[in-house]
Amino acid sequence: MNVYAFLTDGFETVEALAVIDILRRADIHTTAVSITGSHHVTSAQNITVKADALYEDIDFDKISTDDMLFLPGGPGTSHYYEDRALLDLLVKHAENGGWIAAICAAPSVLGRLRILAGKAAVAFPGYEDELLDAKVLRCPTRVVTDGHIITARGMGCALDLGLEIIRQTQGDAAAHDMGLKCQYLDE
Repeated sequence: MNVYAFLTDGFETVEALAVIDILRRADIHTTAVSITGSHHVTSAQNITVKADALYEDIDFDKISTDDMLFLPGGPGTSHYYEDRALLDLLVKHAENGGWIAAICAAPSVLGRLRILAGKAAVAFPGYEDELLDAKVLRCPTRVVTDGHIITARGMGCALDLGLEIIRQTQGDAAAHDMGLKCQYLDE
């Protein structure tokens, strides 16, 4: 499995980097992909990171349904709508039964694309109306998996999302062990 984490200017730092970090700790190959045309991407908190790859450098026609597309949220979520290739990729991957994860405002992108239709989903409060045709869950639900789609509420749920990705791809024991290792869970 490969996870492709899409970064655009204005992404939420913790949502992107905490998930990338915990997945890499679990030995899940995770690539930070810039959709800005530059390897350097600046978060909403004015932290500049260097992406591993540019969108145009990856042949997404060769990815498997076992691979995951991940959208961090934040104010930069609006930039996802400017990237037709990414939107088309999300739709195609979903139609093929591929894994997709989104957090905070980013589930709204999946909602507008009708990827969440009939699925349970969460988003940052205020974005629920954009989860078109989804079964919107509210607090206290922090992260939800429905089929191959995983959504999470926001920054405070970033570790929950990372652990859920591990749970879905490596099993309950691996997620529990990682939760213990990172001091998220107690024995």
